Amino acid sequence: MDGKRWLPLEANPDVMNQFLCQLGLRPSWQFGDVYGLDPELLGMVPRPVCAVLLLFPVTEKYESFRLKEEGRIKEQGQQVSPDVYFMKQTIGNACGTIGLIHAVANNQASLEFEADSPLKTFLQESSKLSPEEKAAFLEKDENIRVTHESSAQEGQSETPSIDDKVDLHFIAFVNVGGQLCELDGRKPFPIVHGKTSEDTFLEDAAKMCKVFMERDPMELHFTVIALSKA
Repeated sequence: MDGKRWLPLEANPDVMNQFLCQLGLRPSWQFGDVYGLDPELLGMVPRPVCAVLLLFPVTEKYESFRLKEEGRIKEQGQQVSPDVYFMKQTIGNACGTIGLIHAVANNQASLEFEADSPLKTFLQESSKLSPEEKAAFLEKDENIRVTHESSAQEGQSETPSIDDKVDLHFIAFVNVGGQLCELDGRKPFPIVHGKTSEDTFLEDAAKMCKVFMERDPMELHFTVIALSKA
């Protein structure tokens, strides 16, 4: 991350829905809380689901796993669909917005945008850029920055400071071409976690969320949010 920092976005579906609505996404799909990862609670989530966001604590255990995982993939390689939209994160605290962009960008065929949507314009203009170029493009996008800032102040009992240390991080899980992809702007590339389908996507993403939780069983700060058809 360079010196740029934004206020952290709250893990609140209402804030996220309002943020995307302000950027011209029609409310035909909505973010909602996933209250638990067992079958009964997953059964309460409206279907279909096209993206899952996970907010989790960045701990020493996680960082050590992340570096090992990167090394293994660099050594062994992985097949990633060329259709995956993936961007790096170069702005501090912007992981919430980048998670939302990853969720929306990889589901444009299902989602509906207003004619003058600033988000749709951003996605179209950045689609052919490299992950690093997409990050630089986001740094220059005033529409998204200003909307992020007003959304980050919504629903907070006291306005957070840009300098507050935030050890929580958002990532997105999406289904691209039948692959379950983890998109994390702190990583150099998407991570493919095997096959998935529209019918099993929520369960497959929930399994991966469980893996994150099991890695740090003493941590309680996990939040799972699903993007469902309204």
